[in-house]
Amino acid sequence: MVKFENVTVIYEKDHFGKIHALSNVSFEVKENEFVLLVGKSGSGKTTILRVILGEVKPTEGRVFFDGKEITKLPPGEISKIRREIGVIFQDYKLLSFKNAMENLMYVLEITNTPEKEIERESLEALEIVGLKNRAKNFPHELSAGEKQRLAIARSLLLKPKLILADEPTGNLDPYNTYEILEIFKKIHQMGKTIILATHNEEVVKYLKKRVLTLEDGEIIRDDEKGRFLI
Repeated sequence: MVKFENVTVIYEKDHFGKIHALSNVSFEVKENEFVLLVGKSGSGKTTILRVILGEVKPTEGRVFFDGKEITKLPPGEISKIRREIGVIFQDYKLLSFKNAMENLMYVLEITNTPEKEIERESLEALEIVGLKNRAKNFPHELSAGEKQRLAIARSLLLKPKLILADEPTGNLDPYNTYEILEIFKKIHQMGKTIILATHNEEVVKYLKKRVLTLEDGEIIRDDEKGRFLI
């Protein structure tokens, strides 16, 4: 599904020289695998996610998604690939002037989904994350956990092959964190491939999934069963 071959990302910073965000990173994530990216802030977790999305182009190395070398694709093809990837952010990125249902319907409307399918698919996504009874509530009327559940629902709308989650529990208390992790487990059981970035030890212990540990832009450990060692 996702493959990195000797990927290096170097950012040029005025007055600060060069920053090596990733250094010779290689790994592979297979279809329907659930992988955690673990490391301190600045270790390279978010850069890996941005490279997969085609937002950052590697300085060196090759990156593949579903058999396609995305490092060589033109912008138009990158846009098509992004439709096959659902993204979940720590800060939700919801539209404040639309209610929960409208936040989902908007995504389908701008991607030219047939009108008769928009409401049905939006309701299905809300049901998966347990928010069907909050369909008419606006983001400011939702708790932090509910906002993140809505963000997860949004990521599922285009039936992506891959889900990327960047610190999805970073703003949540322990109770809501475990609720969100249960939803991720549910989505994984539905057949989705998931890459989740976190620096939370409890997330790693709870999920017990494969862990790639990053330090200073390098993968220093690849554990098949969750281990938090940073």
